[in-house]
Amino acid sequence: MSLYLLFLAVAALTVLSPGPGVVMTLSNALRFGLRGAWGGILGVACGAGVVAALSATSLGLLLAGSALAFTVVKWMGALYLIYLGLRLWRAPPLHLGAREVAAASFSRRFAAGITLQFSNPKAIFFFLSVFPQFIEPGRAYWPQFLLLVLSYSALVVLIHCAYALGAQGARRWLSSERGGRLVNRGAALTFMGFGAALALARR
Repeated sequence: MSLYLLFLAVAALTVLSPGPGVVMTLSNALRFGLRGAWGGILGVACGAGVVAALSATSLGLLLAGSALAFTVVKWMGALYLIYLGLRLWRAPPLHLGAREVAAASFSRRFAAGITLQFSNPKAIFFFLSVFPQFIEPGRAYWPQFLLLVLSYSALVVLIHCAYALGAQGARRWLSSERGGRLVNRGAALTFMGFGAALALARR
């Protein structure tokens, strides 16, 4: 594929840019360490594949062509992001001095990561608008689709692991109760900000 390297560059910049998935990874890494964040990272990566698959089906065509369907999905995603933000805002301060390994259920973090991608405006926009531009019309569709989606998911895993490792380095500066509260409030405001941005987005 002649545009594959360009796709990798665009996808990497998309994954690197701050978004709900990045916020979740940083929050999980600070709460539970890299091991506890792993489930969420894989969930975000797999969720990207699910969003990509949906965008390739009649649902993707419906969202692209129907203003009503787009608005319904947009508001559902916005409300979910705002809900996540409110939960974090009301959560007790993180105690970052000791990892909460017991609460870091892999399946729970994995499910949260997948669910988050359905309301992630960055992922939805990328797979509905940007992704199709890298499919070459004269070649078989599904081999190209699988290559691009698996490449995107691999970039999610690599980049989010780097974010999680970076968060580990910041734990010593965030070990106080005040630091834990700042992490909660910062992540909460970010989620609610993304929710508001998604609600105001136009087709």
